[in-house]
Amino acid sequence: MADLEGMAIALIKGKKNDVESKVKEAIEEGVKPETILNDGLIAGMSVVGERFRRNLVYVPEVLISARAMKSGMALLAPHLSAGGVKPIAKVVLGTVKGDLHDIGKNLVAMMLQGGGFEIIDLGTDVPAETFVSAVQQHNATIVGMSALLTTTMPYMANVVKAIRDSGLKDVRTMIGGAPVTQQFANDIGADGYAPDAASAVEVATRLVPAKA
Repeated sequence: MADLEGMAIALIKGKKNDVESKVKEAIEEGVKPETILNDGLIAGMSVVGERFRRNLVYVPEVLISARAMKSGMALLAPHLSAGGVKPIAKVVLGTVKGDLHDIGKNLVAMMLQGGGFEIIDLGTDVPAETFVSAVQQHNATIVGMSALLTTTMPYMANVVKAIRDSGLKDVRTMIGGAPVTQQFANDIGADGYAPDAASAVEVATRLVPAKA
């Protein structure tokens, strides 16, 4: 019998091989792909996110769990697609132009994927027009921006403006990074602010219904 609870526990512990074997077993036993995703992989990553938020685990542990999640998703993705299971939303993610830092962005990407979102990761040093074209190409719902430098933070306003000027009225923007604050998000007109990677999932989830 498929061990979804064991899958979640293995993911929490970062046991990549165990996650892979349990995903394979569940698929072979005919468990619905969305059940494997929700009750196994997402359930485990949600625990990791909560522990990270409470400072019970740190970046290295999260990265190990995220690697296990990614391996499990690689096996499950074709079955999700075949079964017509769609992600909660598509998120275009990137560190803004002039900034080459990506650890925080990568953590956010992993947490969002673990929360059921599809991620289009544009990397670092991303100009506003690239964000816009990626949203248009992938029909994304949310744009997530990261900045670690106070000198690159203001560029987030350029991206928000570019999104609006392109007529993408239903697209929501969220920002984060060490120097970023809720007040700054308010000042530039961003729709959401996440103080950490775990919070980003909650913020993105809250922003999704706004598209309807």
